[in-house]
Amino acid sequence: MFFIKKLITFFILPPGLFISVLLIIAYLGRKVKSVFYISLASAILLYLISIEPVKDKLLEPLESSYTQLKVVDGDVIVVLGGGAYNTGILTEDSMKRLLTGFILHKKLNKPIILSGGSAISVLPEAEVMKQMLIELGVDKNMIYTDKNSRDTNENAFFVKKICEEKGFKKIILVTSAYHMKRAVYLFRFTGLDITPYPTDFKMDKKYNIYSYFPKMNVMQDSTKAIREYIGYIFYKLSLR
Repeated sequence: MFFIKKLITFFILPPGLFISVLLIIAYLGRKVKSVFYISLASAILLYLISIEPVKDKLLEPLESSYTQLKVVDGDVIVVLGGGAYNTGILTEDSMKRLLTGFILHKKLNKPIILSGGSAISVLPEAEVMKQMLIELGVDKNMIYTDKNSRDTNENAFFVKKICEEKGFKKIILVTSAYHMKRAVYLFRFTGLDITPYPTDFKMDKKYNIYSYFPKMNVMQDSTKAIREYIGYIFYKLSLR
């Protein structure tokens, strides 16, 4: 009964619902080859990016690029924002990045630069993160904020300006593991001396039968990986 309940749930909620609809369209339109092949291909693609093994294959080249070092040192900890809601609540990715930065601060007693503007949300991510760190007991005089950056390229640009103003020479860069490869490339392009410290790892690596059922959160992680590849290639081609 548990398996049947899970099976029904997966296919009456997105993305399973969309896969089912596409398969129905493919069947009903099977006499029109273009409708059949486009619907079937769309259903297969949506299914693949919604299951854990494929998601992990997409993430592996990104998340395996850097690991958390047991010993790190630097002049300042830099935490990159990963999104915030207009209610003033951080997204899951931002929260994990901030928590990692906070733990490093407690261990190393180093200042923190919070980088993230309001590209989509109303409130600057950096300000939301700052208020949370203050509530956790971090001295506000040890927190610097970049509220202007709208993407990773601008993160690097504005963080470098803060480092130059404050005399920081070496930074510990904290961001999600899937995002670290692009972040490292852009930060090093500006000439900053960085030590990558990835967090928010999203690979599962161990699977069971339920790993092959389509899930919305898995599709979201696959989408993040695909977006990273697009962003990395874009900057590789444009920043020369």
